[in-house]
Amino acid sequence: MSKTSRLIVIVIIILAVAAWVIYPRMDEIFGTESQGVGAGPAAARGPSTVPVSGIVVTPKRLENKIKVTGSILPNESLELKSEVSGLITKIHFNEGETVKKGTLLVSLKNDQLQAQLEKLKYSRQLAQETERRQKLLLNKEAISQEEYDISLTSLNTVEADIKVVEAQIAQTSIVAPFDGILGLREISEGAYITNSTVITNLYSIDPVKLDFAIPGKYAAEVKKGDIIYFQTESLSEQFEGEVYAIEPQIDQTTRTLRLRAICSNEDGKLLPGQFARIELVMSAIDDALMVPTVSVIPELNGHKVFIARGGKVSSKVVQIGMRTEDAVQIVEGISPQDTVITSGLLEIREGSSISISNLTR
Repeated sequence: MSKTSRLIVIVIIILAVAAWVIYPRMDEIFGTESQGVGAGPAAARGPSTVPVSGIVVTPKRLENKIKVTGSILPNESLELKSEVSGLITKIHFNEGETVKKGTLLVSLKNDQLQAQLEKLKYSRQLAQETERRQKLLLNKEAISQEEYDISLTSLNTVEADIKVVEAQIAQTSIVAPFDGILGLREISEGAYITNSTVITNLYSIDPVKLDFAIPGKYAAEVKKGDIIYFQTESLSEQFEGEVYAIEPQIDQTTRTLRLRAICSNEDGKLLPGQFARIELVMSAIDDALMVPTVSVIPELNGHKVFIARGGKVSSKVVQIGMRTEDAVQIVEGISPQDTVITSGLLEIREGSSISISNLTR
Protein backbone atom coordinates (compact mmCIF):
# COMPACT_ATOMS: atom_id res chain seq x y z
CA MET A 1 0.00 0.00 0.00
CA SER A 2 1.35 3.44 -1.01
CA LYS A 3 1.91 6.29 1.43
CA THR A 4 -1.08 8.21 0.01
CA SER A 5 -3.39 5.23 0.43
CA ARG A 6 -2.32 4.75 4.05
CA LEU A 7 -2.95 8.42 4.73
CA ILE A 8 -6.47 8.19 3.26
CA VAL A 9 -7.29 5.13 5.40
CA ILE A 10 -6.07 6.90 8.58
CA VAL A 11 -8.20 9.97 7.82
CA ILE A 12 -11.28 7.82 7.23
CA ILE A 13 -10.76 6.02 10.57
CA ILE A 14 -10.36 9.33 12.44
CA LEU A 15 -13.55 10.73 10.88
CA ALA A 16 -15.50 7.56 11.77
CA VAL A 17 -14.37 7.70 15.42
CA ALA A 18 -15.22 11.40 15.64
CA ALA A 19 -18.70 10.76 14.22
CA TRP A 20 -19.27 7.88 16.69
CA VAL A 21 -18.39 10.17 19.64
CA ILE A 22 -20.20 13.33 18.52
CA TYR A 23 -23.49 11.89 17.12
CA PRO A 24 -25.06 10.77 20.44
CA ARG A 25 -24.44 14.23 21.91
CA MET A 26 -25.84 16.32 19.03
CA ASP A 27 -28.97 17.16 21.07
CA GLU A 28 -26.82 18.58 23.85
CA ILE A 29 -24.51 20.47 21.48
CA PHE A 30 -27.36 22.06 19.54
CA GLY A 31 -29.82 22.17 22.46
CA THR A 32 -29.47 25.91 23.05
CA GLU A 33 -30.61 26.58 19.50
CA SER A 34 -33.59 24.26 19.64
CA GLN A 35 -34.88 25.50 23.04
CA GLY A 36 -36.01 28.82 21.53
CA VAL A 37 -38.04 27.02 18.86
CA GLY A 38 -39.89 24.75 21.31
CA ALA A 39 -38.38 21.83 23.21
CA GLY A 40 -40.12 18.51 23.87
CA PRO A 41 -41.22 17.06 27.26
CA ALA A 42 -37.63 16.29 28.27
CA ALA A 43 -36.69 19.96 27.96
CA ALA A 44 -39.73 21.02 29.92
CA ARG A 45 -38.75 18.68 32.81
CA GLY A 46 -35.12 19.79 32.71
CA PRO A 47 -32.04 17.52 32.50
CA SER A 48 -31.58 17.48 36.32
CA THR A 49 -34.95 15.85 37.15
CA VAL A 50 -34.56 12.12 37.85
CA PRO A 51 -37.51 9.71 37.52
CA VAL A 52 -37.71 7.39 40.55
CA SER A 53 -40.03 4.96 42.30
CA GLY A 54 -41.12 5.24 45.91
CA ILE A 55 -43.09 3.61 48.69
CA VAL A 56 -45.22 5.28 51.36
CA VAL A 57 -44.20 3.90 54.75
CA THR A 58 -47.11 2.56 56.81
CA PRO A 59 -47.00 0.63 60.12
CA LYS A 60 -47.32 -3.14 59.67
CA ARG A 61 -47.28 -6.22 61.90
CA LEU A 62 -43.82 -7.77 62.02
CA GLU A 63 -43.25 -11.24 63.44
CA ASN A 64 -39.81 -12.34 64.61
CA LYS A 65 -39.75 -15.98 63.53
CA ILE A 66 -37.36 -18.75 62.58
CA LYS A 67 -37.91 -21.69 60.22
CA VAL A 68 -37.08 -25.25 61.28
CA THR A 69 -38.25 -28.78 60.57
CA GLY A 70 -39.89 -31.28 62.89
CA SER A 71 -42.05 -34.37 63.22
CA ILE A 72 -45.68 -34.89 64.17
CA LEU A 73 -46.25 -37.16 67.16
CA PRO A 74 -49.46 -38.67 68.58
CA ASN A 75 -50.75 -37.23 71.81
CA GLU A 76 -50.56 -40.73 73.30
CA SER A 77 -49.49 -44.06 71.77
CA LEU A 78 -48.57 -47.56 72.87
CA GLU A 79 -48.13 -51.14 71.77
CA LEU A 80 -51.02 -53.04 73.31
CA LYS A 81 -49.81 -56.18 75.15
CA SER A 82 -51.19 -58.61 77.71
CA GLU A 83 -50.03 -58.65 81.33
CA VAL A 84 -50.25 -62.44 81.43
CA SER A 85 -49.79 -65.34 79.04
CA GLY A 86 -52.86 -67.14 77.77
CA LEU A 87 -55.01 -68.43 74.95
CA ILE A 88 -57.11 -65.87 73.05
CA THR A 89 -60.80 -66.81 73.16
CA LYS A 90 -62.33 -63.67 71.65
CA ILE A 91 -61.22 -60.53 69.76
CA HIS A 92 -63.70 -57.71 70.32
CA PHE A 93 -62.28 -54.96 68.07
CA ASN A 94 -61.92 -54.10 64.39
CA GLU A 95 -58.74 -52.69 62.86
CA GLY A 96 -58.76 -48.88 62.58
CA GLU A 97 -61.67 -48.58 64.98
CA THR A 98 -62.10 -45.64 67.36
CA VAL A 99 -62.51 -46.85 70.94
CA LYS A 100 -63.18 -45.30 74.35
CA LYS A 101 -61.15 -45.83 77.49
CA GLY A 102 -62.11 -49.13 79.16
CA THR A 103 -63.47 -50.77 75.99
CA LEU A 104 -62.92 -54.57 76.04
CA LEU A 105 -60.56 -55.52 73.22
CA VAL A 106 -59.37 -59.11 73.82
CA SER A 107 -60.47 -61.93 76.13
CA LEU A 108 -58.12 -64.72 77.29
CA LYS A 109 -59.10 -68.16 78.53
CA ASN A 110 -59.75 -68.05 82.31
CA ASP A 111 -61.77 -71.20 83.10
CA GLN A 112 -59.41 -72.35 85.83
CA LEU A 113 -59.41 -68.97 87.50
CA GLN A 114 -63.19 -68.82 87.44
CA ALA A 115 -63.31 -72.25 89.13
CA GLN A 116 -60.87 -71.14 91.81
CA LEU A 117 -62.97 -68.04 92.43
CA GLU A 118 -66.14 -70.11 92.84
CA LYS A 119 -64.36 -72.44 95.30
CA LEU A 120 -63.12 -69.51 97.34
CA LYS A 121 -66.58 -67.98 97.50
CA TYR A 122 -67.92 -71.22 99.09
CA SER A 123 -65.00 -71.14 101.51
CA ARG A 124 -65.86 -67.56 102.37
CA GLN A 125 -69.45 -68.50 103.21
CA LEU A 126 -68.21 -71.16 105.62
CA ALA A 127 -65.64 -68.79 107.14
CA GLN A 128 -68.27 -66.08 107.61
CA GLU A 129 -70.61 -68.48 109.40
CA THR A 130 -67.81 -69.76 111.60
CA GLU A 131 -66.75 -66.23 112.52
CA ARG A 132 -70.38 -65.32 113.37
CA ARG A 133 -70.77 -68.27 115.72
CA GLN A 134 -67.43 -67.71 117.37
CA LYS A 135 -68.35 -64.08 118.00
CA LEU A 136 -71.57 -65.12 119.75
CA LEU A 137 -69.67 -67.56 121.92
CA LEU A 138 -67.08 -64.91 122.71
CA ASN A 139 -69.81 -62.51 123.83
CA LYS A 140 -71.06 -65.25 126.23
CA GLU A 141 -67.46 -65.86 127.33
CA ALA A 142 -67.78 -69.45 126.17
CA ILE A 143 -64.50 -69.27 124.18
CA SER A 144 -61.29 -67.31 124.47
CA GLN A 145 -60.35 -64.26 122.43
CA GLU A 146 -57.62 -66.31 120.75
CA GLU A 147 -60.10 -68.83 119.37
CA TYR A 148 -62.24 -66.03 117.93
CA ASP A 149 -59.19 -64.35 116.37
CA ILE A 150 -58.33 -67.60 114.57
CA SER A 151 -61.75 -67.76 112.93
CA LEU A 152 -61.59 -64.04 111.96
CA THR A 153 -58.16 -64.52 110.42
CA SER A 154 -59.45 -67.47 108.38
CA LEU A 155 -62.25 -65.27 107.01
CA ASN A 156 -59.88 -62.43 106.14
CA THR A 157 -57.51 -64.86 104.42
CA VAL A 158 -60.28 -66.18 102.20
CA GLU A 159 -61.33 -62.61 101.38
CA ALA A 160 -57.75 -61.81 100.33
CA ASP A 161 -57.51 -64.96 98.20
CA ILE A 162 -60.71 -63.97 96.41
CA LYS A 163 -59.25 -60.50 95.59
CA VAL A 164 -56.10 -62.15 94.20
CA VAL A 165 -58.07 -64.42 91.88
CA GLU A 166 -60.37 -61.57 90.80
CA ALA A 167 -57.28 -59.53 89.88
CA GLN A 168 -55.92 -62.46 87.86
CA ILE A 169 -59.25 -62.80 86.05
CA ALA A 170 -59.23 -59.06 85.28
CA GLN A 171 -55.83 -59.51 83.62
CA THR A 172 -57.39 -61.91 81.11
CA SER A 173 -59.57 -59.06 79.80
CA ILE A 174 -57.46 -56.57 77.83
CA VAL A 175 -59.09 -53.12 77.64
CA ALA A 176 -58.20 -49.77 76.03
CA PRO A 177 -56.21 -47.63 78.49
CA PHE A 178 -57.33 -44.35 76.84
CA ASP A 179 -59.52 -42.99 74.03
CA GLY A 180 -57.93 -43.50 70.64
CA ILE A 181 -57.74 -45.23 67.26
CA LEU A 182 -56.60 -48.84 66.93
CA GLY A 183 -53.99 -49.87 64.43
CA LEU A 184 -53.60 -53.14 62.54
CA ARG A 185 -54.28 -56.41 64.37
CA GLU A 186 -51.22 -58.61 64.96
CA ILE A 187 -52.95 -61.66 66.54
CA SER A 188 -55.80 -64.08 65.81
CA GLU A 189 -58.38 -65.93 67.90
CA GLY A 190 -57.01 -69.19 69.27
CA ALA A 191 -53.43 -67.89 69.38
CA TYR A 192 -51.37 -68.24 72.55
CA ILE A 193 -49.77 -64.97 73.57
CA THR A 194 -47.27 -63.90 76.20
CA ASN A 195 -46.59 -60.54 77.81
CA SER A 196 -44.21 -59.72 74.94
CA THR A 197 -46.73 -60.33 72.14
CA VAL A 198 -47.94 -57.15 70.38
CA ILE A 199 -51.71 -57.29 69.94
CA THR A 200 -52.13 -53.96 68.12
CA ASN A 201 -51.18 -50.27 68.45
CA LEU A 202 -53.38 -47.61 70.01
CA TYR A 203 -53.04 -43.94 69.07
CA SER A 204 -54.61 -40.76 70.40
CA ILE A 205 -54.26 -38.16 67.60
CA ASP A 206 -56.48 -35.30 68.73
CA PRO A 207 -54.62 -33.21 69.57
CA VAL A 208 -51.23 -34.02 68.01
CA LYS A 209 -47.79 -32.97 69.20
CA LEU A 210 -44.90 -31.52 67.20
CA ASP A 211 -41.33 -32.31 68.16
CA PHE A 212 -38.62 -29.94 66.85
CA ALA A 213 -35.40 -28.16 67.82
CA ILE A 214 -34.11 -24.61 67.41
CA PRO A 215 -30.53 -23.25 67.57
CA GLY A 216 -29.39 -22.75 71.14
CA LYS A 217 -28.75 -19.04 70.60
CA TYR A 218 -32.53 -18.47 70.61
CA ALA A 219 -33.02 -20.16 73.99
CA ALA A 220 -33.64 -16.85 75.80
CA GLU A 221 -36.22 -15.70 73.23
CA VAL A 222 -38.56 -18.68 73.21
CA LYS A 223 -41.15 -19.41 75.89
CA LYS A 224 -44.21 -21.49 76.59
CA GLY A 225 -47.24 -20.17 74.75
CA ASP A 226 -45.32 -19.06 71.65
CA ILE A 227 -47.26 -19.65 68.42
CA ILE A 228 -46.00 -21.87 65.60
CA TYR A 229 -47.24 -22.24 62.02
CA PHE A 230 -46.49 -25.39 60.05
CA GLN A 231 -47.24 -27.33 56.89
CA THR A 232 -46.82 -30.98 55.95
CA GLU A 233 -45.57 -32.52 52.73
CA SER A 234 -49.00 -33.92 51.87
CA LEU A 235 -51.10 -30.83 52.63
CA SER A 236 -50.77 -27.23 51.45
CA GLU A 237 -52.97 -26.05 54.31
CA GLN A 238 -51.24 -24.09 57.09
CA PHE A 239 -51.81 -25.24 60.67
CA GLU A 240 -51.30 -23.38 63.94
CA GLY A 241 -49.93 -24.77 67.19
CA GLU A 242 -48.63 -23.60 70.56
CA VAL A 243 -45.40 -24.41 72.38
CA TYR A 244 -46.24 -26.15 75.66
CA ALA A 245 -42.94 -27.74 76.75
CA ILE A 246 -39.24 -26.81 76.50
CA GLU A 247 -36.32 -29.13 77.25
CA PRO A 248 -34.43 -27.68 80.25
CA GLN A 249 -31.01 -28.11 78.61
CA ILE A 250 -29.28 -27.56 75.26
CA ASP A 251 -28.06 -30.68 73.46
CA GLN A 252 -24.26 -30.74 73.76
CA THR A 253 -23.81 -32.51 70.41
CA THR A 254 -26.06 -30.43 68.17
CA ARG A 255 -26.21 -27.24 70.31
CA THR A 256 -29.95 -27.15 69.79
CA LEU A 257 -32.89 -26.77 72.17
CA ARG A 258 -35.77 -29.24 71.91
CA LEU A 259 -39.33 -27.92 72.02
CA ARG A 260 -42.71 -29.56 71.84
CA ALA A 261 -45.91 -27.94 70.60
CA ILE A 262 -49.53 -29.05 70.51
CA CYS A 263 -52.12 -28.61 67.75
CA SER A 264 -55.81 -29.47 67.46
CA ASN A 265 -56.58 -32.28 65.00
CA GLU A 266 -60.36 -32.67 65.11
CA ASP A 267 -60.65 -33.58 61.42
CA GLY A 268 -57.80 -36.11 61.60
CA LYS A 269 -55.81 -34.59 58.72
CA LEU A 270 -52.53 -34.73 60.65
CA LEU A 271 -50.98 -38.17 61.10
CA PRO A 272 -48.14 -39.17 63.46
CA GLY A 273 -44.80 -39.53 61.72
CA GLN A 274 -45.40 -36.78 59.16
CA PHE A 275 -42.61 -34.33 58.36
CA ALA A 276 -43.44 -30.71 59.21
CA ARG A 277 -41.97 -27.38 58.07
CA ILE A 278 -42.34 -25.10 61.08
CA GLU A 279 -42.24 -21.34 61.59
CA LEU A 280 -41.79 -20.36 65.23
CA VAL A 281 -43.05 -16.87 66.10
CA MET A 282 -40.93 -15.67 69.03
CA SER A 283 -42.20 -12.09 69.20
CA ALA A 284 -44.35 -9.65 67.23
CA ILE A 285 -44.44 -5.88 66.64
CA ASP A 286 -47.81 -4.48 65.59
CA ASP A 287 -46.59 -1.10 64.25
CA ALA A 288 -43.22 -1.82 62.62
CA LEU A 289 -42.02 0.50 59.83
CA MET A 290 -40.80 -1.70 56.96
CA VAL A 291 -39.01 -0.59 53.78
CA PRO A 292 -37.66 -2.64 50.85
CA THR A 293 -34.13 -3.94 51.41
CA VAL A 294 -32.95 -2.28 48.17
CA SER A 295 -33.80 1.18 49.52
CA VAL A 296 -31.44 0.92 52.52
CA ILE A 297 -27.92 2.15 51.68
CA PRO A 298 -25.06 0.94 53.89
CA GLU A 299 -22.52 3.52 55.03
CA LEU A 300 -19.33 3.45 57.06
CA ASN A 301 -21.12 4.39 60.29
CA GLY A 302 -24.54 2.87 59.67
CA HIS A 303 -27.32 3.06 57.07
CA LYS A 304 -29.36 5.70 55.29
CA VAL A 305 -32.42 6.05 53.07
CA PHE A 306 -33.57 8.73 50.63
CA ILE A 307 -36.88 10.48 51.35
CA ALA A 308 -38.92 12.35 48.72
CA ARG A 309 -40.25 15.72 49.91
CA GLY A 310 -41.68 18.39 47.63
CA GLY A 311 -39.95 17.01 44.54
CA LYS A 312 -36.55 17.02 46.26
CA VAL A 313 -34.37 14.32 47.82
CA SER A 314 -33.60 14.29 51.52
CA SER A 315 -31.21 11.68 52.97
CA LYS A 316 -31.97 10.25 56.42
CA VAL A 317 -29.63 8.29 58.68
CA VAL A 318 -31.60 5.33 60.02
CA GLN A 319 -31.26 2.55 62.56
CA ILE A 320 -32.36 -0.84 61.30
CA GLY A 321 -33.92 -3.73 63.21
CA MET A 322 -35.17 -7.10 62.07
CA ARG A 323 -34.99 -8.32 58.48
CA THR A 324 -37.32 -10.41 56.36
CA GLU A 325 -36.71 -11.90 52.92
CA ASP A 326 -37.31 -8.60 51.11
CA ALA A 327 -37.73 -5.88 53.73
CA VAL A 328 -35.93 -4.21 56.63
CA GLN A 329 -37.40 -2.75 59.80
CA ILE A 330 -36.50 0.90 60.41
CA VAL A 331 -36.33 1.50 64.15
CA GLU A 332 -35.32 5.17 64.02
CA GLY A 333 -34.91 7.85 61.33
CA ILE A 334 -38.22 7.90 59.45
CA SER A 335 -41.89 8.44 60.30
CA PRO A 336 -45.15 6.93 59.07
CA GLN A 337 -46.34 8.32 55.70
CA ASP A 338 -42.80 9.25 54.62
CA THR A 339 -42.09 8.41 50.96
CA VAL A 340 -38.93 6.30 50.71
CA ILE A 341 -37.24 6.21 47.29
CA THR A 342 -36.71 2.66 45.99
CA SER A 343 -35.15 3.15 42.52
CA GLY A 344 -32.64 5.46 40.84
CA LEU A 345 -30.58 5.53 44.04
CA LEU A 346 -27.26 5.78 42.15
CA GLU A 347 -28.41 8.86 40.25
CA ILE A 348 -29.63 10.99 43.16
CA ARG A 349 -28.11 12.78 46.12
CA GLU A 350 -29.18 15.26 48.81
CA GLY A 351 -31.27 18.01 47.18
CA SER A 352 -31.69 16.32 43.79
CA SER A 353 -34.86 17.10 41.82
CA ILE A 354 -37.01 14.03 41.26
CA SER A 355 -40.30 12.96 39.77
CA ILE A 356 -42.00 9.87 41.20
CA SER A 357 -43.22 7.72 38.33
CA ASN A 358 -44.33 4.72 40.44
CA LEU A 359 -45.62 5.13 43.99
CA THR A 360 -46.58 2.15 46.15
CA ARG A 361 -48.77 2.58 49.20
